[in-house]
Amino acid sequence: MAGPRRTRRRLVLIAVLVLVSVTLITFDARSGTSHITSGLKSIAHDVFSPLISGVNDMLRPIGDFFAGAVHYGSLQSENQHLQAVIGHLRLEVNQTSALREKVRELTELANVPYLGTLKTVTAPMVNYNLSNFDADITIGKGSSSGIANGEPVVGAGGLVGVVVATSSTTATVQLITDGRSSIGVSFGPKNQTYGVAVGEGPGAGLSVLYVSALAHLHVGEMMYTNGLAGGTLPPDIPVGRVRSMHANVATGFMDVTLSPAADLSQLAYVDVVEAEPPL
Repeated sequence: MAGPRRTRRRLVLIAVLVLVSVTLITFDARSGTSHITSGLKSIAHDVFSPLISGVNDMLRPIGDFFAGAVHYGSLQSENQHLQAVIGHLRLEVNQTSALREKVRELTELANVPYLGTLKTVTAPMVNYNLSNFDADITIGKGSSSGIANGEPVVGAGGLVGVVVATSSTTATVQLITDGRSSIGVSFGPKNQTYGVAVGEGPGAGLSVLYVSALAHLHVGEMMYTNGLAGGTLPPDIPVGRVRSMHANVATGFMDVTLSPAADLSQLAYVDVVEAEPPL
């Protein structure tokens, strides 16, 4: 309570000071006794100056607040402009990163060693079509570009999938992780050990069936398309690396899982390998 009372007393004294000052000015003007009024004004200044300073200190923050309120609108507008500029710069950075990634993929596709002299059609990835078990993508070229069902599709790291449907301008590619996918694979010395890699769904990798429990296999080993007669895929395309393995004594086979050799989550462009004409 002492604070508010002290403030009220100061305000009353200021009011008195104002009244006295006006009176002195009026008296000075009418009487011409400037030496008297100047002395009284000096005394009044000495008495009330500390009080005026204290009141000013109390009122200055309030004045600053209202001054800030006057400029708040312009500051808010400037802040919005700066936020827009920052957003634009971030967009440019993202677009530059995406373009750099596309250039990298195209460069790697142009130098894929495992395709040899096989003819390919490079196509952009248009859309992912993923569910719990199915996994396929749509690419931006189709039958008008010479793409046909059954043709293998590769990315920078290895096999991506197989074309399962086409239109004139697009094609659907079943990824190797699709639950319906089945790829004949080989590994080991001269790739003379065989198995079948089946998809386990998006993000789940692949399982390899029919690998003998006695097979020489190690984690990190690459498996390739086997290219056996009757198959639709050319040989020696990387399919995936061994992620885990375990000999199943009960079945006489090995439980093997693969991680896809190609990064299926980052596909900007792919190569469709054109089918070779029959001899």
